[in-house]
Amino acid sequence: MRLPIRQWAGACGALIAAFALSGPAARAEAPAPAPVLSPAAVETPAGNVALWKVADEDTTIYLFGTIHLLDGDDAWFSDTIGKALATSDQLVTEVDQDSGAAASAMLLRRAMLPQGQNLRALMSAEDRAAYEKALHAIRMPAETFDRFKPWYAGLMLNLLPLMQNGYSVDKGVEAVLTARKRPQTGTGALETMEEQVDLFDALPQTAQLAYLRSTAKAAPDMVATIADMVKEWRAGNADALAELINDEETDPALLDRILYARNTSWANWIVRRLEQPGTVFVAVGAGHLAGQGSVQDQLRRRGIGSARVQ
Repeated sequence: MRLPIRQWAGACGALIAAFALSGPAARAEAPAPAPVLSPAAVETPAGNVALWKVADEDTTIYLFGTIHLLDGDDAWFSDTIGKALATSDQLVTEVDQDSGAAASAMLLRRAMLPQGQNLRALMSAEDRAAYEKALHAIRMPAETFDRFKPWYAGLMLNLLPLMQNGYSVDKGVEAVLTARKRPQTGTGALETMEEQVDLFDALPQTAQLAYLRSTAKAAPDMVATIADMVKEWRAGNADALAELINDEETDPALLDRILYARNTSWANWIVRRLEQPGTVFVAVGAGHLAGQGSVQDQLRRRGIGSARVQ
């Protein structure tokens, strides 16, 4: 099984809000390694991030693809995005942006291995060596995640290099949108944090170990890969972003679970929401709004068009 880091970051990154507040991530005070490719090193045009609109006679739904961690440069927040957000009655994200400590506690509880089990003891000798090498590269002790399930260790291997290279959930798109919305604008969520955790925690242990194996292998390229994604995202190149997300061989069942099934569910939510008047700003991971099988593609199959407004 292979779920490339591009697909994790573009499709399921909302979990990182809880990750960044939890356990080893919150305590990761080891000195940062020399940046592989720092966010500031990437020159990209700003203000062209893609924004779509779905509308009927009395309802407008904006669709905005997000990057959950960024480096603090908010030049992407254009006048067009600001106006769309200011005229919206509700900001809807993947999960509740105010989950906080309760979500972190739930995540840690679900991520723990049963008493007496050890993560590295579950691995083959080859996988263990690659995993320990990946931890060493980010200056984390080999035993850091010994008490955690493979899926958690894999996601942390994705997150920690980004944090060490200046990316933060506090600087991510959802945080900026939440801070800049009008006080009277309501909030909503498409999923619960428990549902997002289930995407990984419900996987068989063999599948979790395969995911961790692929993550350890891809870890050296994590920062550069995300920098490429951010570059295309800032430029509004939705098709190029889709190619980046989907250009590696993947496990079809896991990809459907993480990406396409959720796109279908969210398209159905939009169809139902169109039955109510008002304006909604929907912000989800950019991977959900790019390429074949995207939310817009699912809406098109239901006879509902979407127009790009930026």
